[in-house]
Amino acid sequence: QVQLVESGGGLVQAGGSLRLSCAASGRTFSTYAMGWFRQAPGKEREFVAAISWSGGSTYYADSVKAQFTISRDNAKNTVYLQMNSLKPEDTAVYYCAAKRTVVKVTEVAGAGSWYDYWGQGTQVTVSS
Repeated sequence: QVQLVESGGGLVQAGGSLRLSCAASGRTFSTYAMGWFRQAPGKEREFVAAISWSGGSTYYADSVKAQFTISRDNAKNTVYLQMNSLKPEDTAVYYCAAKRTVVKVTEVAGAGSWYDYWGQGTQVTVSS
C-alpha cells in the first residue's frame, strides 16, 4: 500500500510558477511510476505528466509539454511538478498517482485506470 500526499498548490497570478510535490509513504517508492493529473471544475480528469521509476523516461500531455516539468527524488520519496507560465486555464485540483512498474512510461501512462494509488489532490488557482 502506498499513500500519496500532494502539496504546493495555491493561488498564483497568470504568468507565475508553482512547484507541486507529492510525498509517498513506504520503502518501495523507487519501484513506482508516478503521474500527475488534474481536474478543473465541471470537467473530466485529464492527464498531465508521468515519470518512470528511475526518472529515466517521462511523458507529457501535449498541452503542457513546454510548460511543465515532472521530476522525482527517490531518496526523498517525492515526485514534483514544476509549472511555469501558468494560465487561468491551468486552474484545477492536481492529483498524483502511482503505478508499481519498472518499465518506461509511454502513452499508456496517460490513462487514469493504469494507476494503482491516488492522492487527495491539491488546489491550484491561477488568477488573470
